[in-house]
Amino acid sequence: MRGVEPTARADLSRTWALVPIRGLETAKTRLGADLDAEERIDLVTRMLRRTLVATRDAGRIAGTILVTMDPDAAGIATVLRAVGLVERAPGLNQAIVAARSLAVARGATAVLVLPADLPSVSAAAIDEIVGAGNDAPGRGGLVAIVPDRHGLGTNALLVSPPDAIDPAFGESSRASHAARAAAAGATWLELTGPLSLDVDTPADLLDAEAAIGSLRG
Repeated sequence: MRGVEPTARADLSRTWALVPIRGLETAKTRLGADLDAEERIDLVTRMLRRTLVATRDAGRIAGTILVTMDPDAAGIATVLRAVGLVERAPGLNQAIVAARSLAVARGATAVLVLPADLPSVSAAAIDEIVGAGNDAPGRGGLVAIVPDRHGLGTNALLVSPPDAIDPAFGESSRASHAARAAAAGATWLELTGPLSLDVDTPADLLDAEAAIGSLRG
C-alpha cells in the first residue's frame, strides 16, 4: 500500500470488479454438515455464476477479473466475459492484490472486491454501490464497504485509487478496512443493502433461501 497524495481524488469512471474464489471444490466447506460434496459444488457454482452475470451486466463496471486457484472456475469466468486469473497466491488478500494489479494494467481507476457468496447480488445492487461512491467527496481517495449483517466482516469493498489501501479480508475485516482508510486519509463510506447477506454457514443458507428462494438445484 502507498500513502495517498493529498491531491488524489476518487475516480470511479473505470471501476473493475474483482471476484476472488479459491476453487469450486474447496469453497464453503462449512456447509458440509448441511450439503454433500456434490450439492456444495453446485451451490458454489450457482453463486459464482450469479456474481459474474451481475458484474457483467452492471452499467458502472468496466470489466471483471475472477481470481482463483481453480482452472474450472476460471473457465466459467471466460464464458461469462470475465477475465479468469489462475493465481497461486498464498492467501485471499494476496490473490486480490494480484487481481488488482491486472485491473490497473487494464486501466482501472477503482476496484470493487465482491466475494462470490452473496446470494442477493445483482447488477442493480452493484451499480448502486458505485453510484454512492460517485456521490461521496472522495478527497484523498475513497474506501466504501458493505459490511456483513453482523457488522464485523466486509461483503463488498470499493477502493479508488485502486491501491489507496490494501485489502484486509479475514476476521474483523470491517474494522481493519476502516483503520486502513483512516491511515491513508481516504474518505470512508459504509453502505447497506442486499449485499449484506452472505452464505458461510448452514444457518446463512437457510436465511438466504428464506429471503430470495432456493439457491439449490
